[in-house]
Amino acid sequence: MAPVRKRQCGMLNKMARILVAEDDDSMREFLSEALDRNDHDVTAVRNGKEAMARIGDDEFDLLLADVDIPGLDGISLARRARDGQSDLPVLFVTGYANKVINEDGLLSEDVRVLSKPFGLQDLIRTVKRMLPANRA
Repeated sequence: MAPVRKRQCGMLNKMARILVAEDDDSMREFLSEALDRNDHDVTAVRNGKEAMARIGDDEFDLLLADVDIPGLDGISLARRARDGQSDLPVLFVTGYANKVINEDGLLSEDVRVLSKPFGLQDLIRTVKRMLPANRA
């Protein structure tokens, strides 16, 4: 008998679909594996242009993006992605200070920042809180 998936995103047997945009190979692999192990359906890309192409083809439950990625930076990516899906939660992972994103006016209830370095549990806890079924 196949294992029953956890209830997530408000739908039984549906994993959260997460798009990861990260140019660093080891960080992208870490993020993808961690999220996959927690029953999420992960699509991982190396840059903002690849991410936009995926967003054009699919709908995601969460965008997880590095702020400084080639092709289209994370902030521009988030803006464009939210033009097509205004309720898309965005989690930035960055080595930069939150202040840069705050000054850009992007931070809100559904946009958060996880500063590098961060731990596995910080990542999983933050993602869980940001998913639509878990937002207050």
